[in-house]
Amino acid sequence: ISICRDLPNIEVITFSVNGISDLEPLHQCQNLTELYLRKNNITSLNELFYLKNLPRLRVLWLSENPCCGSDPHRYRMTVLRNLPSLQKLDNQAVTEEELSQALVDGEEITAPPSRRSVDNGCPRSTASSAAESTTETESELLSFTLEETNKIREELGMKPVPRDKFSSFSPRETDCNRKERNNVLNAILLLTKELDVEGLEIVQQTVGRRLQAFQKKELQEE
Repeated sequence: ISICRDLPNIEVITFSVNGISDLEPLHQCQNLTELYLRKNNITSLNELFYLKNLPRLRVLWLSENPCCGSDPHRYRMTVLRNLPSLQKLDNQAVTEEELSQALVDGEEITAPPSRRSVDNGCPRSTASSAAESTTETESELLSFTLEETNKIREELGMKPVPRDKFSSFSPRETDCNRKERNNVLNAILLLTKELDVEGLEIVQQTVGRRLQAFQKKELQEE
C-alpha cells in the first residue's frame, strides 16, 4: 500500500484481502473516488483519519475488518460521520437520513491511531488468514475480487476479465507470494493510467519482448 504515496492522481484502489492495517499512505490520494479494503487487518476506526481529507471519495468498502466490531450500527454511523461525502459504504447506498443520524450516533475521529501495527502487507503468520478463509467460500472470494479488479480495468478503458479467465489472479492461496503478485498486478494496472503515449508504447514493447522470451522458453522445454 506504500506505493500509493507516489500515486496522488489515482482514482480507484482495490486492496481487499491483503492483511493491510495502516491507511496513512492514502492521505495524499486527493483524486481517490473508490477504495476497496474488504477483509484486511484494520483494527481501529481511527484509521479513517487519513481518509477525512480526500474530497472526492464516494465509495468505501471496509467490511470484514476488525474495526467493524460487533455493533454494525455504531460502525456505520461512525464511518458516515467522518466521511459524509460517501455515496456507498460496503456496497450499500448512503441515505440522507443516515447522514443526519450519524451526527448523533457516530463518533467523531480527530486524531490518527496511537498504536500502529508493523505488519502492513503479508502477515508474518498465515494461521489467522487460513482461519478467516474458512468463513468465506472460494466462489464468494473470487466474485468479490473479480468485481473489484474489473472496476480498475473499466477505469483504465480496458475490457473486463471474464470469470473463466480470472483464476490466475484470484488469491486462492494465503501465502505471501500469491498476495505479492496480486499487489504487483494491481499496481501495474493503476500505474498505466499515469503514462502518456510514449510511455505506453515502451511498456507495450517491453511486455512483448517478455512474452516472446516466455514462449521461447516453453518451446525449448517441450
